[in-house]
Amino acid sequence: MDKLKKVLSGQDGNNDDGDIFQAANQASTLGWGNRMKGFIACFVLGVLFSILGTCFLWIPRVGLILFAVLYTLGNIASLCSTMFLMGPLNQLKKMCAKERALATAVMLTCLVLTLCSAFWWKNNGLALLFCILQFLAFTWSLFVTENRIIMAIAFSLANRTR
Repeated sequence: MDKLKKVLSGQDGNNDDGDIFQAANQASTLGWGNRMKGFIACFVLGVLFSILGTCFLWIPRVGLILFAVLYTLGNIASLCSTMFLMGPLNQLKKMCAKERALATAVMLTCLVLTLCSAFWWKNNGLALLFCILQFLAFTWSLFVTENRIIMAIAFSLANRTR
């Protein structure tokens, strides 16, 4: 469990960051229990927004706009939930890492374009397209690097059982 806490809090790698980054991270840290409560609250809110948006999808005229807005808010809440686990600074550093930079840029661009297409352009087809691209970019961002962490934990647990 300590290995999982270290990985999620961003302490799994080298610590060659500047003193400013370490001081900012230490100043904004929460206890593990509070981090888990914040993670669960934001994640449940994100899932609730996404499910609610899917239910509103079938309402005539405004359903697609409500879906796009709620789905986008759900993705933002889910993204914020992981900030509770790792801290905001570590989350931003991992999002901007070279393996995830493209997926992060696509995801954030699609978040903004979804809201633009729903409110300003009033184009339902574009809103739906950007929601699909949000999902694909979010999934791509998660699977690019998180599989390495999951595999490392699985291998370390498998080696302990031998």
